[in-house]
Amino acid sequence: MSSLQPVRGTHDLMPDDSRRHRWVEDTAFAAARRYGFGEIVTPIFEFTEVFSRTLGETSDVVTKEMYTFADRSGDSITLRPEGTAGVARAFISGGMAQSLPLKLFYRGPMFRHERPQKGRLRQFHQVGVELLGVETPQADIEVIALAWRLLSDLGLADKVQLEINTLGDAESRAAYRQTLTAYLSGHVDKLSEDSRNRLERNPLRVLDSKDEGDRRIVENAPAMGDSLTSAAREFFEQVTAGLTALEIPFVVNPRLVRGLDYYCHTAFEFTTTQLGAQGTVLAGGRYDELIATMGGPRTPGIGWAAGVERLSMLVGEPPPPARPIAVIPMGDASAAMVVAERLRRAGLAVELGYSGNMKKRMARANKVNARFAVILGEDEAARGAVTLRDLDGGTQDEVPLASLEDHLGRLS
Repeated sequence: MSSLQPVRGTHDLMPDDSRRHRWVEDTAFAAARRYGFGEIVTPIFEFTEVFSRTLGETSDVVTKEMYTFADRSGDSITLRPEGTAGVARAFISGGMAQSLPLKLFYRGPMFRHERPQKGRLRQFHQVGVELLGVETPQADIEVIALAWRLLSDLGLADKVQLEINTLGDAESRAAYRQTLTAYLSGHVDKLSEDSRNRLERNPLRVLDSKDEGDRRIVENAPAMGDSLTSAAREFFEQVTAGLTALEIPFVVNPRLVRGLDYYCHTAFEFTTTQLGAQGTVLAGGRYDELIATMGGPRTPGIGWAAGVERLSMLVGEPPPPARPIAVIPMGDASAAMVVAERLRRAGLAVELGYSGNMKKRMARANKVNARFAVILGEDEAARGAVTLRDLDGGTQDEVPLASLEDHLGRLS
């Protein structure tokens, strides 16, 4: 394959795609700000340990999907496969424990060596939030409400479904692990090799398996709800009651899990049927032990991440950008550049015609969907004026050059 082609699993965001992509990101940031979240920007690459310790040495991401390499100093470096670990690392290395609670929003590219398919690339983009330092159900309710607000603002409320489950507290998970291990051990000969390897280390990860044989076995596995302590059950009831009070629709999915030990209590996903097999567009959960696992102080947290590419495929056409003003010189091009710069400094988008006759320049103005054309002819210039043509109505007037910005401001 030619080296001049994009690497498999990557793609170029051309202007129309980029506009949709940026609209999703900016809508997410605007929603996050309304909920009191500030933006954090972490490095695209981290020491490999940041991800191997948090995602688990046996997880698919660590064993099969991470882009890991040795840099010139011999350090093992990994391109970030997700955002939460980097935020947690920043929390620890930045000494932010005295600033709790923290509400953080992030966005940017992530990297996983997966089989490319619809809505899933090897370089993909996410937006996400993390709420650190709040151990009560109110944090869970708020971050889910923020996710619902984002999806609603994107016009996707009727295209997604919120699925929610509880992973319980540590006592609940320990009891469930024993129950699940006993059940899966009775079917070990039918499990996939990956699931057999996970059975002793982390049986909950078997519930995440994509293998069809594993899925059939998991269908009849005992549910987490049967192992919940009364405290864990009450926590989940408060979360679901809060969502009901906020009129956020949801369904309880007892098979929805997070396989890593530091996850607890609430797990949730927003799914759609409109993207084929890749139905999850936003997912999150509570992770009260994550920061302690990384060597920091025990700090409760909950967050979510959403795939920008998948959301972009659902949203359709975003609101159009502001229509530009076309500045068309029919004489001195330098004078037209001065006028164009004046209009830009006044906050207007301007498309400057570079060459060609009037017909070609007007065709270009129509192609970029310009609202008005400012025509600078030699006769008008001698009178200190320009011709302003309304490209929607077809009318035109002579306007004093000195008051052009004010005139356009009144018409816009």
